Amino acid sequence: MSRVGSMSKDSRQPRLRLRSAAAALGVTLAFLIVGAQLVRLAVRGQQELTTTMSQPVATSFARPDIVDRNGRLLATDLEVPSLYADPGLVLDRDEVAEKLGHLLTELDEAEVRRQLADRSRRFVWLRRGLPPALAQAVHDLGLPGLGFRRELKRVYPAGGLAGHALGTVNVDNKALAGLERHLDDVVGVEAVHGATLSDRAPLRTSLDLGVQHSLDDELRAAMRRYGAKGATGLVLDVETGEILAAQSLPGADPARAAESVDPARPDKLMGGVYELGSIMKMVTVAMALDGGRVKTDSVLDVREPLTAGRFTIRDPHPAGRPLTVSEIFVRSSNVGAGMLALEAGADRQKAFLTRLGLTAGMKTEAGPVAVPLVPDRWDRAETITISYGHGVAVSPLQFAAAAAALVNGGSRVQPTFLKQAKGGKQQPPAPNSQLISTETSRAMRALMRLNVTDPHGTGRRADAPGYRVGGKTGTAELPDRGGYKQTAVISSFLAAFPMDAPRYVVLVMLFEPKPVAETRGQVAAGANAAPTAGRLIARIAPMLGVLPQGAAQPLEDSKETGEPGVAAEAATNGQFDGGGDAKY
Repeated sequence: MSRVGSMSKDSRQPRLRLRSAAAALGVTLAFLIVGAQLVRLAVRGQQELTTTMSQPVATSFARPDIVDRNGRLLATDLEVPSLYADPGLVLDRDEVAEKLGHLLTELDEAEVRRQLADRSRRFVWLRRGLPPALAQAVHDLGLPGLGFRRELKRVYPAGGLAGHALGTVNVDNKALAGLERHLDDVVGVEAVHGATLSDRAPLRTSLDLGVQHSLDDELRAAMRRYGAKGATGLVLDVETGEILAAQSLPGADPARAAESVDPARPDKLMGGVYELGSIMKMVTVAMALDGGRVKTDSVLDVREPLTAGRFTIRDPHPAGRPLTVSEIFVRSSNVGAGMLALEAGADRQKAFLTRLGLTAGMKTEAGPVAVPLVPDRWDRAETITISYGHGVAVSPLQFAAAAAALVNGGSRVQPTFLKQAKGGKQQPPAPNSQLISTETSRAMRALMRLNVTDPHGTGRRADAPGYRVGGKTGTAELPDRGGYKQTAVISSFLAAFPMDAPRYVVLVMLFEPKPVAETRGQVAAGANAAPTAGRLIARIAPMLGVLPQGAAQPLEDSKETGEPGVAAEAATNGQFDGGGDAKY
């Protein structure tokens, strides 16, 4: 019986071992399946997290500095903190929105709440480019889910000086306009993650920060003094084409990108075209002299008005006698300018303006210049009105470049915002580099100087003793529906100095100056733009190395004129009034 029991136990042992092995195998397989599933989920989750975190982090751009001609800083990159949030880690989105709203007043609290409500997002920008003190204040709030990322931010130490020319960048440090765009397109910028500064050489501009400040200050003072709504101006080297200063007011702060596209802050110097009034008579007289049809002492009978269809063009202050070409310039005679243009003819007039670059667009490193507006038909009426600055609209920069050629000996000038090689005259495009003869240029310098030194010259208030200033005034009524605004004008003064060997052109334009007590109720350029230019020249000439000489005297060439001219710009320079007479 004991033998039987022993045999029964032996027979059960293999079955028990088999069952144990099967159970162990099952547990092992279960663990393997669970482990594999965990690995799969972990891998998939990590991929999703990486994608979510990397997509919103923008690429920034490291930009070279921009400096003036003397190496003074105009634009540079700084390392600044930017605030972001991880919605998945934010405990109370209402608290975050409310507390940040108190510190960052421009923050939209409702938008912050909306962004933080989406917990599937792991990265949300809240504010780019925080000042360090403000970033510290946010940090001190101790709110979970907020963090900082170091980025590059473009800053402009000179503020709004030359703001339109410098341009601006977006939140990712990518250029939007101006010389900043030139950096992107020509010089080159580097795409970076984080706050890696550029190691490229700075962009050296032609601007002179001291001259630029003086121009800005004098234009602002003129706006206050004469109640003008806006102003623009420049200082241009007549040999190299370098722009030493350029300003348009109201200005655009390059640190505020929205101002560069604000319709209330247009770039009047390059972005707009205007009928410039009598400063265009510089072109008309130069055309007549260069064509050999007249000399400065040639006499024209300007006693009768000119007619063009139903329109009549008169001088508001007729001399009552024939005038020499010199007197036509100094007296700013519309009839005389019209006669000179008619003598040349519409085709020659158009060709001369085209030769000076006043009928087609141009481009600078700060961007394209507004394209001139020219008439579709160029008949007798257009020929006359264009001769004294109406019927053609050009940008102030473009006209200043043409004027530079009139006084520098006749050579074409290409305006540039970049500093040129020292001692070298800008090499203009061949074969049309000589626009007028040196003799014509010499005569124009004499006439411009006479307009300032003559006791009755329209530009006499622009005289800066010792600096031999010459120039021409222009007062143009602003166009309106069906005609011109009789009480709203653009007053301009185009100056050059020193006139015995011109080095710089200065242009000052005031938009809608008022008839204030200081000008005795006048809005003409001789009463506001001319003295503004004179004050500016007296201020910047020492900076530019122009030494003053003794008492101002007319140039030798001006001795050929007869009786001194009288001021003729007490009235404005409109084109037609829609009736029977053309207005001065």
